[in-house]
Amino acid sequence: MTGLGALAALCTGTAVWSLTTPSPAVLRLREMLIPRTPPWPRRVAVRAVAAFGELRRRRGETRLRRAAVIELCDGIAAELAAGRTPAAAFAESAAVLDPAVGSVLLAARPGEGIPGLLDRMAGAPGAEGLRLLAACWRIGAERGGALASVIQSLSDSLREEEAHRREVTAQLAGPRATARLLAGLPLLGLGMAAALGARPLAFLFGTPPGAACLLAGIGLDVLGLWWTQRLAATAGSPR
Repeated sequence: MTGLGALAALCTGTAVWSLTTPSPAVLRLREMLIPRTPPWPRRVAVRAVAAFGELRRRRGETRLRRAAVIELCDGIAAELAAGRTPAAAFAESAAVLDPAVGSVLLAARPGEGIPGLLDRMAGAPGAEGLRLLAACWRIGAERGGALASVIQSLSDSLREEEAHRREVTAQLAGPRATARLLAGLPLLGLGMAAALGARPLAFLFGTPPGAACLLAGIGLDVLGLWWTQRLAATAGSPR
């Protein structure tokens, strides 16, 4: 009876296990449908790529705003020289700009004059020239004078400044490329170490000293890139 009882218990346990355990097909289906959380190095890399893309997008918008400010000054000066009133010259010049810029310039708040609108819009990166345009507008409105020639001189000055910025950017292309190359050399070192059988990834991601070295290396690498970018931005800023 003891042997029969043990056999019955074993059969019962086997039946319960087979009924409660998912089949291999169900397990494979779960692996396909349930997303796995990527390891933290991959998440960090994805976020770094997204941040780099966002930085490039902001730089592009800044360049577009600088070009739009110069175009706006040229248009206002031409319209004023043709005999238009200042308000009409501003409206006509802003209307022909890129819609993303012109629609913002034409969206004045109730009771807000053109100088106030220009000062408010000058806070965006690349639109700093609008603050100078607002100052020219106030001087022309309060004291009179040849507003068209003043705005044209401002446009010429902004254009020279932008040309200087582009020249400096072109001259700094080599140092920036060198800095990016130096920042990527640690990856080459990891590849060489792995080819020699040193297993660097197991050390960096599997041990506390390796994690400390990894964080310190990433921090110094990012600091070097930031410092290089800061030096380039300082060299490219107008004096």
